[in-house]
Amino acid sequence: MGFQLSNEHLIIDVAAIGDYKGTRFDWSGMITGITMRDGNHSFCVPESLAEGEGTGGMGLCNEFSLREAIGYEDTPVGGLFPKLGVGLLTRTDDEPYLFYRNYPLKPYRVEAEQENAHNIKFTVYPENCEGYAAQLEKTVSIEGNRLQIAYQLTNRGSRVIRTEEYNHNFFGIDGHQVGPDYALRFPFAIKPWSDELETMDGVVIAGEEVTWAGKPDKPFYFHIDGFESSPSDWLWELRHHPSGVGVREISSFPVSSAAVWGAGHVVSPEMFIYIDLAPGESKKWSRVYEFYHQS
Repeated sequence: MGFQLSNEHLIIDVAAIGDYKGTRFDWSGMITGITMRDGNHSFCVPESLAEGEGTGGMGLCNEFSLREAIGYEDTPVGGLFPKLGVGLLTRTDDEPYLFYRNYPLKPYRVEAEQENAHNIKFTVYPENCEGYAAQLEKTVSIEGNRLQIAYQLTNRGSRVIRTEEYNHNFFGIDGHQVGPDYALRFPFAIKPWSDELETMDGVVIAGEEVTWAGKPDKPFYFHIDGFESSPSDWLWELRHHPSGVGVREISSFPVSSAAVWGAGHVVSPEMFIYIDLAPGESKKWSRVYEFYHQS
């Protein structure tokens, strides 16, 4: 059984520790459901609608080390390397690290403490791995129509930790399929790019707005530059025009890179933060989401 936060505006469902057993996403504080009481609107969808496909993502789930795993290049086959928020993984061959592979796992110890109906705190305890060790504290809370996820990562090891973290926001408003009724807006005119141009088929760009010519028949993916030179009080906004229901991210951390992934049922803006921690150092950051209904 998982956890639930609620107030007069929002109901937030959070997975129990161990509900997710994969080696990609942080095991602590995976948000599986968001309901806005005004109109009973829902926002969270699974990564894939086909059973057994994908990597098990759901709703709001964060990941460390998407591109490059900490210590992986120096780990011999059969040796262990850390995946923050998850545990110690075993390198199984000489192939490069791939975030979507399932590696043999020794999970970290994770504990949860729900203080009240508006707040829950998770702690992922460190375990040393060749000098790498980190403690992650994550607090999920709600106030009014806003959801906040606050993080603190502390380097408890003897080696520097360098990595990136992002939230994979699997959003689909009320189950509506992606298409012309959706608009994804940014605070500046974007120039998206992709190493594989076919991943932008059907994506329509007009200044600061992204929409879709029709329901995508395959996943889409593209990068966005410019956040570091365009300060704003919000990062992106996804809106379903016919219903007037939307969500915007108003996080204030420095965005190191950004991308958008999605498919026919889901849109996921991804805002990355770079982390560089010497032994004993800590870093705090937070993500804030605002949910609204405009007629």
